Amino acid sequence: MLKKLKNKRGEGYIDVAVLVLCAMLVIALAVKVFPVYITKNQLDTFATELCREVEISGRVGNETTQRAQVLKEKIGLDPVVIWSKTGKIQLDQEFTVTVSIQKDIGLFGGFGSFPITLRAQATGKSEVYWK
Repeated sequence: MLKKLKNKRGEGYIDVAVLVLCAMLVIALAVKVFPVYITKNQLDTFATELCREVEISGRVGNETTQRAQVLKEKIGLDPVVIWSKTGKIQLDQEFTVTVSIQKDIGLFGGFGSFPITLRAQATGKSEVYWK
């Protein structure tokens, strides 16, 4: 009887099953969370590109609207764009562009899913002198 109690055969089977279950949960979490980091990086690029367009053109207007449309098609995001200044921006004046988008994060469809707001901000100075 003592031999049967001391026998530990089959013990590793349960350990492996639990380990595989934990590994699958970590992979499922990564599959749902990593796209949010990619979207944040794309949002940063979106804001930086718009900022550079205003630095070169010296105003928030048609050029920036066209550039935003091109970026929306190219990157595949449709964020809300907020400018600190509009119209012509004089040489060496600072401006800020803020872009934000809402993204769902969570596991297993609607269960545990919640929206988060991703926000990117870029600041620049106009390189155009207006007379």
